This record gives sequence, C-alpha cells and structure tokens, in this order.
Amino acid sequence: MSRLPSPRRLLRRLRRPSLLLRYGGIVLSAIILLPLLLMLVGVVTMTSLGWLWPRDEPSIYSDTTKLRLAWEAEAAAMGGESPAEAAARMAAWKERYPRAYIFRVDAEGRLRDVMPARKDLPSVWSAAYTVEYMKDAVSGDRFTVVSFVGSSRTEGFIAMEVPRYLTLPYSQRMDRVSGGVYAGGVLLMLGLFLLVSMLFFLRIRRRLVRLQAAMERPSAGGLPEPVELSGADEIGRLEGSFNGMVRQLEDARRRERQEEELRRDLIARLSHDLRTPLTVLRAHAHTLAKEPLGPSGRESLALMTGKLDYLSEMMENLFSYNLLSAGKYPYRPERLDAARLVRTQLAAWYPAFEQAGLELESDLPEEPLWWTADPRWLERVLDNLLLNVLRHAAAGGWCAVRLSPEAGGTLRVEDRGPGMDAPSAAKGSGLGLAIAELMLREQGLSRTVRSSPEGTVVEIRPAERAGADSAAGGSADRGADQP
Repeated sequence: MSRLPSPRRLLRRLRRPSLLLRYGGIVLSAIILLPLLLMLVGVVTMTSLGWLWPRDEPSIYSDTTKLRLAWEAEAAAMGGESPAEAAARMAAWKERYPRAYIFRVDAEGRLRDVMPARKDLPSVWSAAYTVEYMKDAVSGDRFTVVSFVGSSRTEGFIAMEVPRYLTLPYSQRMDRVSGGVYAGGVLLMLGLFLLVSMLFFLRIRRRLVRLQAAMERPSAGGLPEPVELSGADEIGRLEGSFNGMVRQLEDARRRERQEEELRRDLIARLSHDLRTPLTVLRAHAHTLAKEPLGPSGRESLALMTGKLDYLSEMMENLFSYNLLSAGKYPYRPERLDAARLVRTQLAAWYPAFEQAGLELESDLPEEPLWWTADPRWLERVLDNLLLNVLRHAAAGGWCAVRLSPEAGGTLRVEDRGPGMDAPSAAKGSGLGLAIAELMLREQGLSRTVRSSPEGTVVEIRPAERAGADSAAGGSADRGADQP
C-alpha cells in the first residue's frame, strides 16, 4: 500500500514549476475571469449604445399608425397640384423624415421625385410591376406606405419606405444592436483564451522540437551536444536529464578509450616481453635436437617444438590484432589480380595438404580478376582459411578453392570437415578469424560463412560499396604507422 506524501513534500511539489499547474492556472483564470469579462462587456455595450443613441426623444418613426395617416394626408393634399408643387411637398417631407425613402409615380406611370436617388426602381411603372412591388413591400425589411394622390385615384401614387428597425421601440432596437455587440465581445473573450492556450502549447512544442533536434544531431564525437536549459518545469528537468545522460556517455567513452589504450599497451608489452623467452626456448630445443635422444625424448622434443610454434603464432596474432584494432598495421592497397594471387598461394600450400592427406581442388579463371586490396593482407586472410582447413577439417579429406568472376568476383573455400561447431582438440583462441575479419573489412570485402556437420563454405566478395575510396584513405592514414 503506497503512502501518501507528507504535507511538506506536497507543498514543495506545488512550489516547483509545473506545466500542469500553469495550464491549470490558465483554465482557472478562464473560469473565473470569463463571466466577469462578459458582464463587463455587457455593461460597456449598454453604456456605449446609450451614449451613441440617447433616449432623450422618442423616435419619429416608431408610431407607424401616425406615420401612415400623415403620409395619406400628404397624398390627399397633393391632389390637383402641379408637378413643381408636388416636388416641393415631397422635399419638405424628406426634411422632416430624413431616414425615409420617398418617390412619386404620376398618372402615366413615370417615376418622379425620387429622394434619395435609387437605381433599383424602373423609370416607367407597369400595372404588373406595381402589383409585384406591393406584394414585396408587405414582408420586406422596410416599412412601406403607398397612397393614391388626391381622391380621384387617377393622378398616380406616392410611396414612402422606412427601415423596419426604425419603427421598433427603443428597447427592441437596443436589444438587436446590443445582442450583436455582446456576441462579438463573447467571441473576442473566447478567442483570447484560445490564443493564450495556443501560445502555451506552441512554446511547449518548440522546446520539445529543440530537444528532439539535439538528440538527432550528433557532434563530431558521435554523441549529442548538451542543450541549454529552457526552464525548471518538466521539460526543463527532461533537458537536465538529457544533459546528464550525455555527460555519462562522454565519461563512459573516455574511460573506454583509456582502458583500450591500456589494454593495447599491455598486449604490446607482453608480446614484446614473451618473444625473448620464446626465442631462448626455441634455441635450446634446436640444440637438443642435435643431441642423441631416445624415441621418448624425440617425441617430447617434437611436442615441445610444436607448442612453441603454436605459442609464437598466438603471440604474432595477438600483436597483429592489437595493431589492426589501433589502426597502426601497415596497409598498402593496390590494384591486383586476385586470380594470380590465389594461384600463387595454393602452389605454396600444396605440399602441406599432400602431407596431411587432403585433396586440394582449385577452380580459378584464366583471365585476370582485378581487386583493390593489400596483397599481404589478402595472402594472410587466405593463409588463415587454409590453415583452419588443415587443423580442423582434415577428417573430410577434401578442400576446394574457387574464384568466380560474377558480381565483381567471389572467392569460395569449401571443405567436408565436421563443421565449425564440432569439438576439436586443435581449436584455438579465434584470433586468426578476428584478424581476417578486420582485414577484410578495411579492404572493402565481406565474408559469409555457412557451416554444418557436412562441411563449411566461406565466401569472400567485394562489399556493395567496395572501398576504393576507403582503401586510399586507409593508405594515407596508415602509411606512417609501420611497426
């Protein structure tokens, strides 16, 4: 059962900068402030509208009955007047009701005295258009009154249009205007809240993207560079943890380099120091071989000489591996005929295979097969493969070395031994294979091995991006590092 944090620890957590607390503060501020801001918007709206449209006088357009009767009286009084008198009467009406639209249509249907000027009215009115106009005026957004001039109904008619909202009571007009203003204020407040939230998350995203870019952008040493802390919240602590991880990796890599240098130095010293006693032992063994010995002595001397040779070979491999891993083994690539090099090496190995009772089969092309490699390195790799066959696959009695020109050339060494996983009394430390692998890799060659109880097949071929350039670069790096 988990224990609850103490009040002191809880208070310390609350004091620590937190993205959750910050966003919670934004939400809480919105919950508390939005109603107050909306009330403030309503007060400002009503105050400003009351100042812009004061309620000192009643609207001259609000009493539609009075307005209609006055217009009909005006039309009746206009009967029998001349066009000039009718125009003067219309102008006087326009001065009294400046927000109204008025016009007159005479007995012939011609449009007269349009105040203000309009382009949506025809210059000549037909009976059909007049009826259509009357139908539209009933439900339009303008309050419309049409009255015949005079009492004979033959002198035409006059029409007056007033925006319908001007005919509403003051409270209703204010409600319509204030409703739109209030809705705009609400949208403005919500937009402000969304803007603050978006800026909050954009800043978080920018910090996370910066940290991701730092993780994906390694320095010259292969490790990411530390980032500058952008705060003390969760992302800031993540940045601090990332910097701590980078420092730990740098320290681990530094210790690894120091240990590698110590190991190489120790191997070089051991190789050098062991060569002297081995040379002395080999000299004494050579001296003993000249002395008269019995069969048991001869057998012991042969066994001792074989172990000395094996130990010398191990020390040489150890020293070579140390130089290869340090990049100090002499490497001189050149353009060579791989078929000729393999043919020369096999000629040197024939006596050893014949003495061991192994059939050595070869299948090499007559035409040159050009590789870019160091001939000494390639000879050593081939010697290592053939020596492994002699030591571990002699029971199969057969070995084949083939070189095919397809895909840039493939060197194949096959045997019928018990396989690489079979137990062997002559199994060594594996340094020879490790050295061959390093040499092949540096030369832009790859090796594949297929081993089973029926035999082993080792194939060597140029890699997909064979290293002519890397070989030249290796030559420049290693030319002065001869042991």
